[in-house]
Amino acid sequence: MDDTLQALKELSNLSHHPLNGGEFNGLNDVDGEEEEEYDIEAWETITKCFREVQSVLDQNRALIQQVNENHQSKLRDYLVKNVALIRDINSNISKVSRLYSDLSVYFCNIVHRRRELALFESKNRDDNVDTAES
Repeated sequence: MDDTLQALKELSNLSHHPLNGGEFNGLNDVDGEEEEEYDIEAWETITKCFREVQSVLDQNRALIQQVNENHQSKLRDYLVKNVALIRDINSNISKVSRLYSDLSVYFCNIVHRRRELALFESKNRDDNVDTAES
């Protein structure tokens, strides 16, 4: 019984990530419906992240175009503006990197939760079989 309580504590203490949008609530009463709801939430979160990434990449495309136009003009004022534009591009690249990193952590958390849940369910089934045999 202590192992079961420990497994539940570990499941409830799994790291929560900002992309998750809340904790996985299907730990105490897991069934297909709750898993399906969680899967829908996961896909929505992933889709949201990819949309954010695409938006930032689109911004960078526009900024790079502006930098190229400024560079081709060879006018001093435009070349000076490129410094700020390039900083914005670098900032956006960092943002994309963070978004992908967050997404990676989110995927790892999903996989970890699924494994822990499968282990817990397997152990629970084994305990029920042992109890039934006694």
